Amino acid sequence: AWVHGDPRKVIYPTDSYGQFCGQKDTLNENKTILFYFNILKCASPVVLINLQCPTTQLCVSKCPDRFATYIDVQAAYRYKPDQWNYFRQFCKPGFNNPRKSVAQVLRDEDCPSMIIPSRPFLKRCFPDFSTKNGVLTVANQTTFKDGRGKTRNVTELREAANGINNVLDARSVGMKIFEDYAISWYWILIGLFIAMVLSLLFLVLLRFTAGVLFWIFIFGVIGIIGYGIWHCYWEYDHLKGIPGSDLTVYDIGFQTDFRVYLQLRQTWLAFMIILCVVEVVIILMLIFLRNRIRIAIALLKEGSRAIGYIMSTLFYPIVTFVLIAICISYWAVTAVFLATSGEPVYKVMANQTLCKYANLTCDPETFNTTNVTKLCPGAQCTFAFYGGESLYHKYIFIFQLANAFVFLWLVNFAIALGQCTLAGAFASYYWASRKPADIPLWPLFSSFGRAIRYHTGSLAFGALILAIVQLIRVILEYLDHKLKGTQNSFTRFLLCCLKCCFWCLEKFLKFINRNAYIMIAIYGKNFCTSAKEAFFLLMRNVVRVAVLDKVTDFLLFLGKILVAGGVGVLAFFFFTQRIPVFAEEAPTLNYYWVPLLTVIIGSYLVAHGFFSVYAMCVDTLFLCFCEDLERNDGSTAKPYFMSASLHRILGKKELSPKKA
Repeated sequence: AWVHGDPRKVIYPTDSYGQFCGQKDTLNENKTILFYFNILKCASPVVLINLQCPTTQLCVSKCPDRFATYIDVQAAYRYKPDQWNYFRQFCKPGFNNPRKSVAQVLRDEDCPSMIIPSRPFLKRCFPDFSTKNGVLTVANQTTFKDGRGKTRNVTELREAANGINNVLDARSVGMKIFEDYAISWYWILIGLFIAMVLSLLFLVLLRFTAGVLFWIFIFGVIGIIGYGIWHCYWEYDHLKGIPGSDLTVYDIGFQTDFRVYLQLRQTWLAFMIILCVVEVVIILMLIFLRNRIRIAIALLKEGSRAIGYIMSTLFYPIVTFVLIAICISYWAVTAVFLATSGEPVYKVMANQTLCKYANLTCDPETFNTTNVTKLCPGAQCTFAFYGGESLYHKYIFIFQLANAFVFLWLVNFAIALGQCTLAGAFASYYWASRKPADIPLWPLFSSFGRAIRYHTGSLAFGALILAIVQLIRVILEYLDHKLKGTQNSFTRFLLCCLKCCFWCLEKFLKFINRNAYIMIAIYGKNFCTSAKEAFFLLMRNVVRVAVLDKVTDFLLFLGKILVAGGVGVLAFFFFTQRIPVFAEEAPTLNYYWVPLLTVIIGSYLVAHGFFSVYAMCVDTLFLCFCEDLERNDGSTAKPYFMSASLHRILGKKELSPKKA
């Protein structure tokens, strides 16, 4: 890919001669925009962006800012040479013969038949559409001359560039979102810092007040959702009687200004129903799991104590994040080089629809010596797209799949390395006879060194199995996308079943791998042996797995929701200027939901990073505890390594005094 690829094909538009617009040290260095001779020949924006519009494409320094036709400019050449000099910059390079007949110029496409006011978008000149009193205009005009003796309506430009206005509207929304980020980025960082402090504070406090804090978590989430229900009802009731508020989302269609939807009662009713369902589900789960929650809280205290002794583990997710970022960068760069490794493909572009050579490939160097120009007057050999017929180009799709597979393998390996490292650190805490005296000096770094030196093969093998299943899922999704239009019900049913089966298989493998890495960190055995022992160990303690492990995951999820929700509510009041103390400091935004959603999602990811360490700690301690029960009996010869509090929680009596 790096030998054949050329990312400039993505960065720069390409003209009809296969030359890049705006590339340094070329004739087009100052011509960064692509201009279309006759945009009426372009059926849609997709055709334009893919550079397959059947008209000459030229690199220019700026888009036209006025209406003009070649016929008018040529007629006034002697009296108004400035008009010719302006029009000539949109002709082929080197053309300066206004005396050439109009028919020959248009046949050879030396110059465009017309130019219209345009503006650059995606480095291409598009008509400068605007709406005046509900009427579509271009430069305040509703008609224009096409340069071939006809007067056309600008709606024809709209039809030729179908959907461009929607793209431009989206661009306008994108610019507003960018502006919001530009003036609120530091407040977003402050919000994420608050989320980090809250997550760290909660984890530290769990060592002393796990029960109290988790019940605060639970009731805090219920309270936040309850406030959301009340606010939705208040908005729903407040809009009653306001003209237009009873319209449905279907009635108004898609709007780029999302605040329009907040003026509808239906929107707030939908929000209220969703929040009510979530509230009821959480309350019912708490009622039926109340006894198991008390058991899980006690295990969380032990996990908090372990993290208190090995605080460096809280910051290990940063290492995993950096490794995954490197993997993503490697995959993205290689994918771009692969996608741009095609050779320029030239095709015959003919003005005559009956030309039998139209759309056939050609060689621009020898095109003028062929009979094509005689049989199809005005035909040209122009650049169409990048591709190729060689063996390498035929298998680029396979190479992209291989690149995706390597990406999945490397990402899974980075995650496996993190899980094994954390498991080794927390296992060293559990198997220490005297805590914390017997804990190694640098447990996290020691565990990381062991994982790199001794367990790389096991981790890579586990990541390989998971990557294969994930690649199969990617291929199934691709096939499903390709076969969406098919009417074969059996094929769609089979694909749906396969997707479901491989989704379940991936979840199962992730669960097995996670526990296999814990056993690898404890005993140092190979992946297959560790996976088998972990699986049967969990099956022998399947009730405890359901009671402790999954309830703990649920409680930690509630913790993430509370951190993200609490910071989100604070951000909502701040960005909507509802906090009197900071009302003047709050930035004026186009869409306040832009930084708000960023803060909420970012806070959840920050909390997830801290809480994932905690979840790994609990899983490791639980597996160590199950292994401890099977290896030891609490006698003097085989004392338990678990703490006394864990004995009481799980109903195990000490047969001999535990070492202090």
